Amino acid sequence: MQAVKSHPSFRFLRHQTIDSLNVEVQEFEHQATGARHYHIAADRDENVFLVAFRTVPEDSTGVAHMLEHTALCGSKRYPVRDPFFMMTRRSLNTFMNAFTSSDWTAYPFASQNRKDFFNLLDVYLDAAFFSRLDPLDFAQEGHRVEFAETGNPESDLVYKGVVFNEMKGAMSSPVSTLWQTLTRYLFPTTTYHHNSGGEPSCIPDLSYEGLVEFYRSHYHPSNAVFMTFGDIDAQELQERFDSLALSHFERNDEEISVPDEKRYFAPVRIEEAYALDQEELADHTHHVMGWLLPRSIDLDELMQAHLLSRVLLDNSSSPLRAALESSDIGTAPSPLCGLEDSNREMSFMCGVEGSEPEKAAEFEKLVLDTLEQVARDGVSQEMVEAQLHQLELSQREITGDSYPFGLQLILGALSAGIHRGDALAALNVDPALEKLRDAIKDPDYIPSLVRRWLLDNPHRVRLTLRPDNQLSARRDQAEADHLAAMKAAMSETEKAEVIYLAEKLEARQMQVDDESILPKVTLEDVPTELNLPQGSSMGLPNLDSAWYSAGTNGLIYEQVILDLPALSDEQQALLPLYTHCLTELGCGDRDYRENQAYQSQITGGFSAYTSVRGMPDDEQKISAYLVLSGKALAVNRDPLADLMVETLDKARFDETQRLKEIVSHMRSRREQSITGQGHGMAMLAACAGFSPASKMAHVTRGLEGVRRLKTLDRSLAEQEELKALSERLAEIHRLVAGAPRRFLSVGEEEHRDAMTKAIEQRWSDAPSSEGFTGFSLPQTREAVQQVWMTSTQVNFCAKAFPTVTVEHPDAAPLTVLGEFLRNNYLHRAIREKGGAYGAGASQDSGDAVFRFFSYRDPRISGTLDDFDAAARWISENSIEPQKLEEAVLGVVSSIDKPGSPAGEAKQTYHSTLFGRTPEQRQRFRSQILAVGIDDLRRVALEYLQPERAAVAVVTSTKGAEELPESFERIEI
Repeated sequence: MQAVKSHPSFRFLRHQTIDSLNVEVQEFEHQATGARHYHIAADRDENVFLVAFRTVPEDSTGVAHMLEHTALCGSKRYPVRDPFFMMTRRSLNTFMNAFTSSDWTAYPFASQNRKDFFNLLDVYLDAAFFSRLDPLDFAQEGHRVEFAETGNPESDLVYKGVVFNEMKGAMSSPVSTLWQTLTRYLFPTTTYHHNSGGEPSCIPDLSYEGLVEFYRSHYHPSNAVFMTFGDIDAQELQERFDSLALSHFERNDEEISVPDEKRYFAPVRIEEAYALDQEELADHTHHVMGWLLPRSIDLDELMQAHLLSRVLLDNSSSPLRAALESSDIGTAPSPLCGLEDSNREMSFMCGVEGSEPEKAAEFEKLVLDTLEQVARDGVSQEMVEAQLHQLELSQREITGDSYPFGLQLILGALSAGIHRGDALAALNVDPALEKLRDAIKDPDYIPSLVRRWLLDNPHRVRLTLRPDNQLSARRDQAEADHLAAMKAAMSETEKAEVIYLAEKLEARQMQVDDESILPKVTLEDVPTELNLPQGSSMGLPNLDSAWYSAGTNGLIYEQVILDLPALSDEQQALLPLYTHCLTELGCGDRDYRENQAYQSQITGGFSAYTSVRGMPDDEQKISAYLVLSGKALAVNRDPLADLMVETLDKARFDETQRLKEIVSHMRSRREQSITGQGHGMAMLAACAGFSPASKMAHVTRGLEGVRRLKTLDRSLAEQEELKALSERLAEIHRLVAGAPRRFLSVGEEEHRDAMTKAIEQRWSDAPSSEGFTGFSLPQTREAVQQVWMTSTQVNFCAKAFPTVTVEHPDAAPLTVLGEFLRNNYLHRAIREKGGAYGAGASQDSGDAVFRFFSYRDPRISGTLDDFDAAARWISENSIEPQKLEEAVLGVVSSIDKPGSPAGEAKQTYHSTLFGRTPEQRQRFRSQILAVGIDDLRRVALEYLQPERAAVAVVTSTKGAEELPESFERIEI
């Protein structure tokens, strides 16, 4: 092995090879400042950078969160108004973002292009260490007051600000309120007591001076952790770190850290309220218990805690989850079930939702009795070994389909680095797993952990969070009264200052900066070819089977893809429930608990889902499939194959009580997802009338799906309805099991023959297509105008226009148009000026629609007007070639974004299944690169006509009042 080289400004500390991840981790220290650098050397061209600071707020004003936003709004070398968003347009990045956690703030990016990586590194280093922190950026991103009627001091004062509205949206979620309330009591004295994102009622208490002081004290190299991943040498990276940033600082000996929490000597029991804006409050109470555990930086204790959490809560065969699921105290286990390990000290939680306040003591007794039983009787050795198997799988699997693989590794080690633990050990958990393998041989191992960390641990909080349908009104009134008092106390000069600030901010938002000072890539830096994995037939007679070789680190991936059969409207609506139950209920002689336990023993994941898409040349014609998907270590190849056969042949839907629990659980999760995914659901609703596939998506996983799931859940109080549902699911399965099927296998080449043989032995008598009637949907091409009402403090707006499919020549310019409008109009109009957390536009060529959206938006009518104004703006203003190039770069970057080795293989196969062959995708990418300025104007004028638009808004009952009566009003 070659010696590790470092830049002279850095001191090499140690390195370690991690064979299971095929990486080498290296640790360095900057000699002058003490900044740590962890480099994960890997033979991968997607390089990742992250710099993180320990940020320890002492209140809930959201100072760390607000600083994360403001730091990216201009710096010493790049004194432009918005370098972060400008660089998203001048880059081929595969990831760019910033995160605020409870005790750290991080700035990560990733790119496959070396020039682009160093461009982004220059900008990020300057933003982090030499931010300008302009007061106007603080007003825009954080908070400010303005008059409701612009420039009219006689109108009411209102709060504005991106973070202010973001956190109003975040805290509209009962689960967010539940988490923040629990941690407030679980951590009575340390930074986790506070809401690092910011409580909306506290955010206006933060002054600009407070923000600057927090920056000066926390954003120093001595308080920083650098982490990198990829094939660029650490020495080359460090030269940039030092010359661009670190050499300008001296060591700061003041250590920022989180002290140990003061421990309770007796359990604490709390009841508080959360806002729920609906008349019916029954069955909406949450009960949660939380325990404070040891430090997260002790790897052995961390892995023990993960194992204990998995044994108790992983699936329906786990004792604590089984008790929570089967109890009538609540309708489902709480989303806050499991281990939180990112804080300096870990916490373990469990709970139920859909309960009543008076059941708190009964809930606590259920939990403690279950833990007492585990401590007394233990758990089966098979269960413990299965969960250790899951831990091993999570260590071995090469991910990267959501976040870049390198970033996921970095985030896995970041907490240890932040808390001055062993970041190398956090990545190489194999030694800790070996210790666990020996430890679990003792039957008292799990019971002893339960006793020590849970039953005998007095630092325990029981929280009851009950609904209150007047709380939102009281909060709104308190805010209004505070603003009214503020206005009443203002002098005329102070009112004029408010108006002047608004004018200055608007002028700043409209100013045109010299973007040439920012580095960039150009179209010349874009690779000419789209790099996609190549599959091949497995050569099995009479079986449609495909094989993809990929570096999967000893895992294999199997899918059975079945043609979706003809189904009635009622059966179509039940498909999400059916696919969920297919792997969650019993199979053959195994009941649902035994089946889930068996899945944990042999797989790393086993699931089913449906996929319905329009054809490349006609959105009214669809293809539809059901996919049964599993992954496992190669040694479990045959058991996984057997499980797939058994699931299709012997799936059971007769466990009606469990079925009822599943429906209740699904309803709760879908309702809770609205405040986090409202923009996506609003787009589904707006597009629902424009194509068969989008209408089905709206009915199955959109707002209409949530509404129908609520109705179904209520109906299951009747035993006859429950039995009928069981029979309907069994009938769907009977139709699915008789459908033609095809097979996809992904793994390392050495496993190909064995996987081919496994398919041949088990599926040789698979059903043929003879006499089979496939899935179909009626055509639709109509606009809707709907407002969907729920409990939320912010709004989600969507407007959709009918356009064309991917094979049409206009699909490429429409795709670029979405990126262009987001960059050059929507970001400024809706985020910066309107105060929404996000806004955008995109062409969906699968459903032949162009969609606008806003996310966590304080406005409705103004935003809908901005959507229309965007189309007019592009036709009335000149378009600079540079702006077109930026939009094209953004689209190409998203097309070229890499995934995991297995994920890329699966995506390529399924895209081909729907007619998006590698050749077609390459052709479309070439069309994107050829889009011209006149193309953008033409398609905007032709397709974005307001009279053709469909509109959907997710808002509160109060918010719906500002929309015309012509809008259909629907309560979720």
